[in-house]
Amino acid sequence: MTPLDELPRIGAPATRALHGAGHTGLGQLAGVPRTELAALHGVGPKALRLIEEALAEHGLRLG
Repeated sequence: MTPLDELPRIGAPATRALHGAGHTGLGQLAGVPRTELAALHGVGPKALRLIEEALAEHGLRLG
């Protein structure tokens, strides 16, 4: 289980994109619209799926 203060293993481009947008931990992504994350360069369908799965482990989800 990914801790809420860390990002899941989603690949370097997606991690850089999230850090660039100010998201440094999984907990910060709860409630963020999926479309907002998908618009970030480097965040693709696989990264979104992994983020959603990691959030679901904590009973959370994207907006």
